[in-house]
Amino acid sequence: MNRNAHGGLRTNDVKGLFVSALAFAMSLLYNQRMTRRTLLAAPFLAAPFAASAARLPIKKAVEYSMLPGSLPIADRFQLARDCGFEEIECPTTPEQEKAEQMLAASRKAGIRIHSVMNSEHWRSPLSSADPAVVEKSMEGMRTSLRNAKLWGADTVLLVPAVVNPETSYAQAWERSQRQIRQLIPLAQELKVIIGIEEVWNKFLLSPLEFARYIDEFQSPWIRAYFDVGNVAINGYPHDWIRTLGKRIVKVHVKDFAMRKSVAEFTPLLEGAIDFKAVHAALADVGYQGTATVELSGGDAAYLKEVNNRFEKILAGQTA
Repeated sequence: MNRNAHGGLRTNDVKGLFVSALAFAMSLLYNQRMTRRTLLAAPFLAAPFAASAARLPIKKAVEYSMLPGSLPIADRFQLARDCGFEEIECPTTPEQEKAEQMLAASRKAGIRIHSVMNSEHWRSPLSSADPAVVEKSMEGMRTSLRNAKLWGADTVLLVPAVVNPETSYAQAWERSQRQIRQLIPLAQELKVIIGIEEVWNKFLLSPLEFARYIDEFQSPWIRAYFDVGNVAINGYPHDWIRTLGKRIVKVHVKDFAMRKSVAEFTPLLEGAIDFKAVHAALADVGYQGTATVELSGGDAAYLKEVNNRFEKILAGQTA
């Protein structure tokens, strides 16, 4: 066996060893004799199998709206922590006193507010032709960005536009980008990223469009807030994840199914989303941020079950 000048194996020899070992392992698989012992005999081959089931380095968060509204603010935060969640996503909160209470509750429970769910973009889309509607949306975003700064959150979720009979696709694209560009200086000042989310708004209907939309801003303060469940009606989440790659700053997790021609979101692991493929794609792009579960609300027992299923998804287990 040849060695190079430094005493190591030549490149061709290494390739030959790899090919030979791989052929040996595949022959065992073909003959259905791949036992734990023979698998461990080829550790470099075993590694991919082990890695595929590795727990993703992602923090689990819950939507504030999923926590029982009958509870005081402090108790809602504590419940989230008690149910196993590490972070929380809160809505736009214009009332300063309430925002301060949420910050105090976050600190007391030891559960970080990682993101702000902007609240005005559906009622008052940035793509509207009415300047008054657009200004309401812009003010909502300015409030959300300041909430994020107060709470220590690093991202604000924004639905950028709505296509409807009055607003064409092209108009939604141009108008929303124009307004978002005006928000970038504030986002930069506050050091808060604007996370653009794809939703059922007849806009950003493919991962290629979504990537292009983000890239055209040419700003590190505009990134993608990817929702796993929202794209399942006409695409594959793992495909979108790989296309968006490092553009993704946050992730929403929910399941989805078509039942009797009716589209609906389902409890985690009860829909049609291939979460193993989602797990693999998130690992491939190296995503290590926070993923927020976005489902209907419930009591402590329900939230603990949601957390357990969420953990299975992040660990690559779907059964």
